[in-house]
Amino acid sequence: MSNSDSRINPRQLGTPRGGSYAAAPTSSDRKNRNKPTRGRKKSIFEAYMSKEDVSAGLKRGELIQGPLRINPKKYHEAFIPSPDGTRDIFIDGVVARNRALNGDIVVVRLLPKEQWKVIKPDGSDKETEATRESDVPEDMLGTCVPRETAKDNAESPDVIIEAQFDDNEAEHGQDHLQDVLADDVKKLSLDTGEKVKAVGIGAVQKTKQDDAPKVNDPRLLPDKFLQRTAKVVYILEKKHSRAATGFIKLLADKNSELFRKCAMFSPVDHRVPRAYVSLADCPSDFVARPEDYSNMLFICRIVDWKEDSNFATGQLAKSLGQAGEIEPETEGILTEYGVDFSDFSPEALECLPQSLPWSISPRELAKRRDLRKECIFTIDPSTAKDLDDALSCKQLPDGNFEVGVHIADVSYFVLEETALDKVASERATSVYLVQKVIPMLPKLLCEELCSLNPMQDRLTFSVMWKVTPEGKILDEWFGRTVICSCVKLSYDHAQSMIENPGKVFSPEELPPVSPQHSVAEVQQAVLNLHRIAQHLRKQRFIDGALRLDQLKLSFTLDQESGMPQGCYIYQYRDSNKLVEEFMLLANMAVAHQIYRSFPERALLRRHPPPQTKLLKDLMEFCNQVGLDIDFSTAGTLHKSLNETFGADKYSEARKEVLTNMFSRPMQMALYFCTGVLKDETLFRHYALNVPFYTHFTSPIRRYADVLVHRLLSASLGASAPIKLEKDALQRQADHCNDRKMASKRVQELSADLFFAIFVRECGPLESEAMVMGVLNEAFDVLVLKFGVQKRIYCNALPLLGFHFQKVGRKPELTLMWEPEKLEQESVSQ
Repeated sequence: MSNSDSRINPRQLGTPRGGSYAAAPTSSDRKNRNKPTRGRKKSIFEAYMSKEDVSAGLKRGELIQGPLRINPKKYHEAFIPSPDGTRDIFIDGVVARNRALNGDIVVVRLLPKEQWKVIKPDGSDKETEATRESDVPEDMLGTCVPRETAKDNAESPDVIIEAQFDDNEAEHGQDHLQDVLADDVKKLSLDTGEKVKAVGIGAVQKTKQDDAPKVNDPRLLPDKFLQRTAKVVYILEKKHSRAATGFIKLLADKNSELFRKCAMFSPVDHRVPRAYVSLADCPSDFVARPEDYSNMLFICRIVDWKEDSNFATGQLAKSLGQAGEIEPETEGILTEYGVDFSDFSPEALECLPQSLPWSISPRELAKRRDLRKECIFTIDPSTAKDLDDALSCKQLPDGNFEVGVHIADVSYFVLEETALDKVASERATSVYLVQKVIPMLPKLLCEELCSLNPMQDRLTFSVMWKVTPEGKILDEWFGRTVICSCVKLSYDHAQSMIENPGKVFSPEELPPVSPQHSVAEVQQAVLNLHRIAQHLRKQRFIDGALRLDQLKLSFTLDQESGMPQGCYIYQYRDSNKLVEEFMLLANMAVAHQIYRSFPERALLRRHPPPQTKLLKDLMEFCNQVGLDIDFSTAGTLHKSLNETFGADKYSEARKEVLTNMFSRPMQMALYFCTGVLKDETLFRHYALNVPFYTHFTSPIRRYADVLVHRLLSASLGASAPIKLEKDALQRQADHCNDRKMASKRVQELSADLFFAIFVRECGPLESEAMVMGVLNEAFDVLVLKFGVQKRIYCNALPLLGFHFQKVGRKPELTLMWEPEKLEQESVSQ
């Protein structure tokens, strides 16, 4: 679980996080600053280059552009990826960052070589890389997010496989395995009041070259011991929302002119600057009673940051409520990540059918294949309300099967260039929090007209295949259909059918089934789908697919208060796998169909291969600790990971640690327009190991799928080609990528928040953990019961001492524990 910018209340649960941010000079900043001159304020930051000069500099290769990643724990350190895939470029200090915020697309100029960073060879220099936030592609990673709390998931191949990946590389590079909660919450976290029993798998820490020369002048060192440094000269795109949550305080200097006009806003997230806000925007009694607001969360929008000021200028947007409470913290998370949770506008709602109850017109029925009498059903969490996919499986006289994937026909209701289409395209995705969903589309569509509710006629887009019992595809059909689902099964119901194939289920054990179909018919269809899915899955991995299943923490909530009562690791079972296989199959089939029809305007999803530098580092590490891992392809990596690591009770834990390590070099999967990317080999999906892939199966919650539905309809001659030209389609694809990443971050932070509150309310907790890596003064552990990672600092433990050394090329940390009783001797570990 990631928590690099965990949102729990800094005052109740730890030290303030935003309180120390100003443009305090670092070593490199000091070189760039002159003493102020009398009579005018000296600029702290450089003026940005002109757009023309930036464009020319990029063309000449003198400047480099990329997304900025700021270390959440050491906000003066930032990185951008190197275009050639080597070690990230380091931006040292707030001044060098030049007012850019986390996630912004910036343009940088490299500093002279004498200012490059020397990489220490002792293993203590951790901050050398910055992988992009949430970089693990959901199409390969199985976190098994339970659809009980987020319908986002288990059925759709991309969410079961959505990684709950630590984006801590922005903070400690690929060496770092993140804490469960930020330092702010360490008082309630697992390293305080909790005994951690550590079981090692070997020291998981990238070792640096032992032969590094003992020289500090970068000009005398070979490049392999150096990290290039740079300064920001231009912000190409302000990706950061410029919104932050935090606290307001009176200024320290009561005699200053500013004291009578402004307060200081201190953000919870260190990566956002402190800002002056107008006292006129603060509560009326704030100046008289500032202590009343010491624990009150506010939202502030950064509106300016002048070249001559340490602090930004902000505008207080609203008061959220007390820090450390679920709803104020949640609203803060949503606002910071630019999630639109406002009500839908009247203009958007006017696009929906106005005469209710709605029914399918005879004219529309005549255009569609009528499947209402077929045995079609949904498999979802018991609590799911937005049912956007259904399955069918009918045995044919020749012994083969007709299998169907039926997806809600959202594009029938959301027409191009309408007000509703505009809102959906801007939101781009539903956002799943622990306690609720922020929907992409209005409730009337999500939960009623588009949701494939049982025993109701619904419009669908279907992919149907004729397949052999072994899963070999003989024929394929796409088309607009109308269905009537006969039952809403939960994953538990489907799992029970799979585990008890001979059982006769009584009506009381299952939800209501349509009178047109028997329980036995539904059960047989589930079993047939399961058997075919097993063949499909086996063949996918034979063909070289990769899956990295990371642990996913789920919560049980009190129905009255909404507070977390417990947490557990979500179990990903055969019923989840069944749905996943057919969703993957449908997505791949549609990708081929729309690319064949629109080679210049298909919206596909690509997954680039792992980052070269990080993969090379991981390969070196595995060699050092004696792990025989074949990194040559996605398939060989999957095979290596799934071979047993020992036969003891910790073999599964070792696998979890290695899964985490293998996730780090992986890149994000991305939507793209085929006409913009000329090289077809770049279309490939690394993890699935297929040439073409897209998203078709979740149009209720993903706008990319709505676009794909329109493309598929046009490819079948059922509608006109989409109006977006390839460049506009690429811009929409980029926006979908941005919002998907933001949504994922919000989902992770929501889980962090609930876990922190759970520990605060129910802790301290005692749990077994496995050591994942060692540093010179700390070590990282995976807490097995909760699937969370935590950094344990030696100075926070009851130790007589500790010793870090290299054994060969392997780092080793020895702990000397204080004896529990005076007469006992200390214990080394």
